[in-house]
Amino acid sequence: MAAEGNAQVPGGQPAEPIAVVGMACRFPSATGLPAFWRQLEAGESAVIEGVPGSGVGRVGYLFPDPAVQAEACRFGAYIDNIDQFDAGFFRISPVEAQLLDPQQRLMLETSWRALEDAGIDPDTLKGSRTGVYAGISNNEYRGLILGVSDTADPAASLYTVTGTSFNTAIGRVAFALGLQGPAIAVDTACSSSLVAVHQAVTGLQRGEADLALAGGVHAILSGRLLELRANAGMLAPDGRCKTFDAAANGYVRGEGCGILVLKRLSEAEADGDRIWGVIRGSALNQDGASPGLTVPSEPAQEQVIEAALLRAGLEPWEVDYVEAHGTGTPVGDPIEMQATGTVYSRGRDADHPLLVGSVKTNIGHLESAAGAASLIKVMLAMKHRVIPKHLNFSTPNPEIEWERLTVRVSSETMEWPIVPDRPPRAGISGFGWSGTNAHVIVEGYGEPIAAGSENGLPAGPSVSITVALPEPAEEASGVRGTRLLPLSGKSRQALREQAERYIAWLDEHPQQFPPDSTASDAALSDMAWTASVGRSHFPHRAGVVFRDASSLRERLREIAEGDETPDGPEPRTPSKVAFVYTGQGSQWVGMGAALYESEPVFRAVLDRCERWMQEHRGASLLDVLFGRPGAAGDLD
Repeated sequence: MAAEGNAQVPGGQPAEPIAVVGMACRFPSATGLPAFWRQLEAGESAVIEGVPGSGVGRVGYLFPDPAVQAEACRFGAYIDNIDQFDAGFFRISPVEAQLLDPQQRLMLETSWRALEDAGIDPDTLKGSRTGVYAGISNNEYRGLILGVSDTADPAASLYTVTGTSFNTAIGRVAFALGLQGPAIAVDTACSSSLVAVHQAVTGLQRGEADLALAGGVHAILSGRLLELRANAGMLAPDGRCKTFDAAANGYVRGEGCGILVLKRLSEAEADGDRIWGVIRGSALNQDGASPGLTVPSEPAQEQVIEAALLRAGLEPWEVDYVEAHGTGTPVGDPIEMQATGTVYSRGRDADHPLLVGSVKTNIGHLESAAGAASLIKVMLAMKHRVIPKHLNFSTPNPEIEWERLTVRVSSETMEWPIVPDRPPRAGISGFGWSGTNAHVIVEGYGEPIAAGSENGLPAGPSVSITVALPEPAEEASGVRGTRLLPLSGKSRQALREQAERYIAWLDEHPQQFPPDSTASDAALSDMAWTASVGRSHFPHRAGVVFRDASSLRERLREIAEGDETPDGPEPRTPSKVAFVYTGQGSQWVGMGAALYESEPVFRAVLDRCERWMQEHRGASLLDVLFGRPGAAGDLD
């Protein structure tokens, strides 16, 4: 194994670690990162049971015929409101939106939210070398649309083609945001999204992109494929994914979308980005001539893990946890655990076994989005320093050589093992049923999140970004008494709804936003900062000037109820800018003193000018400006 440090990529070039600076998800019973973490921490399952032929819920919709025989078809892990989409937000016409695969809709919305989580205004990325890499492998919507689309209508025909293709699902994100990096759709079945992450990582390391959106999407839109898999014995008849358990008898299908925003670590640190975690290394390979097309290869799985560790520059015993592919199948589970345990047991102390779990026991198998769900789970777990409970595990699978392997299934929620002088580390596996394998090594970054403090909102840069030099101001720093929270929407209703979301957010996090918290407190100032520079600003706007959380809530309610919503005509094309110059020579002694005391940016700029004057003229600008005794001259 390589010594710890920057690993080498083929050709001898150093492989720079990649930072995860933003994330977003829409998973079964969990829309957004906070909801997903609450689900994981509580050890909840998102699998639901329905009745074919009932016409009720997703199961009733997918199986209108009550004659469906397979018990596994009664179960699934579905996202809410998959039929809803804000087409106007992305400038998509109603006609095109109807012919747009819900997977494409999910990609657009989740990519936007991931950028917002990163504190990046999506509008600022137009023309940038930002790549989009995502897994997508389900094409059921095309079959549904072809039966109803008007092939005589040229527009409908075009939208049917563009709305149901894998390549346009990814290319549409680049088109909508004006991104000019690589846009690549990946279909390697269950490993698709981890393969997409690997491609994004290598693309950033090779300089093909400067920022990347990576992840995967999967939607279940027809009962036919579900029934075929159930009849083939791939799905659990009781609707429970029992990974590594003696009773393992298949998985439960799930759907969702997960997107991560990736950036070279050195640039993320230089830009002051909030960093969820770091990707140290990743690798891909193929099973080759295994016993069967869909039968995993234990040697190939061992080799892909070893390759990822080599790229990460880590020894097996330096990794604390592995998020397993873990489909809960009688054939796949023993092969995966034997391969994982064989590699990660090397050099490992028996008192510190490798911990193993799988998110599939919570939200089912998201197939082309499964790896993204696993990676997001691990990023959240490392930040919280908690390993969530692996569900449905009671009797270890006897086909696994447990006594030979230094591994332990995380069957209870536990604290992440603390190892002095190093961050938490994990491996994530994704094994496609056609034989494409992926493994990713990640590690935590920064301090853990304090209990109850995670708000899911981007906190903005951890390092202030100013227009002047970063040295601290020479005068005593003042405390801002008020701050501005800008709100905007593409319609008046959207603006009101945004105000309502902020109110709900404040109410859901009373520990972070108590009524007596002031505008100078970190939580409120971070919120205002992100809303100002990390969000797009749409035509319908409102601003909330607040001193504390109570006044913020009060003003937000006024906007949400319509009392303060901008009135008048619809926004038009912005007017041309004109410069107006006031009368000259209107300066006075002490001008700017209040701003200098209260505004860090203003103070930093004046201090920069002060240093220049002292160095080149030997006089103090601030003494003259503020009328201090001994000033070099009068302000005239």
